[in-house]
Amino acid sequence: MQLIDTHTHLFLPEFDSDRDQVILNAQQNGVEKVLLPNVDGSTINDLLKLVEKYPDYCYPMMGLHPTSVTEDYKEELKKTEIWLEKRKFIAIGEIGIDLYWDKTFKKQQEEAFRYQIDLAKKYDLPVVIHARDSFDEIFTIMDEIIDDKLKGVFHAFTGDEIQAKRIIEWGFKIGIGGIVTFKNSGLDKVVHNIDINHIVLETDSPYLAPVPHRGKRNESAYLLNIAQKIAEIKNISFKEVAEITTYNANQLFKL
Repeated sequence: MQLIDTHTHLFLPEFDSDRDQVILNAQQNGVEKVLLPNVDGSTINDLLKLVEKYPDYCYPMMGLHPTSVTEDYKEELKKTEIWLEKRKFIAIGEIGIDLYWDKTFKKQQEEAFRYQIDLAKKYDLPVVIHARDSFDEIFTIMDEIIDDKLKGVFHAFTGDEIQAKRIIEWGFKIGIGGIVTFKNSGLDKVVHNIDINHIVLETDSPYLAPVPHRGKRNESAYLLNIAQKIAEIKNISFKEVAEITTYNANQLFKL
């Protein structure tokens, strides 16, 4: 069965020693495509180099990650827009608000998020939203700017069922990763109660490795563990999980 990892950072230094092997592992475990969200200006070259090496396997996004929003965020956003003018990307991402590590640049994060939503509408691209400890702030902005043109995914979803249903009402997908395999995350209950037609799979590697790899470097091959867990939670076949989530990803990102 073919799977799509809709969110992986295979271009980061954590994979410098064995990147080709990691990609081979993913392919051998049924991962047919991997989607690469950008972090900031410092990661663009490495991301695009990987896409050039694996053009029909790695698909690039362009965006400014909320934890990279600092004093120079306007310069960073300019770089994002320059690249969007230069070449094709499959999404604006990853963007959003992160209040887990630091709230210093909360206002700037909100401004960067709004700006990049506008870019998504301008370039007719989906958005990949990072919402760590910031659902309320993001929902407030989304309520103001949501329209029929805006599509996307809430990546590494950790919210509750009410938040999930609100996201689904907007026509957005929910990105489910390794957290669903964690014993006390509660995410299994949310996944049980939402239709799989609203779900896409992701690893967020090198972060958030699923059980039985928890605590180690994550990689795209472990998408298999996530898909198996969802099949178990929803009491459906692995084949069904693979087919539906792959279809969802292909439709959302126009792959």
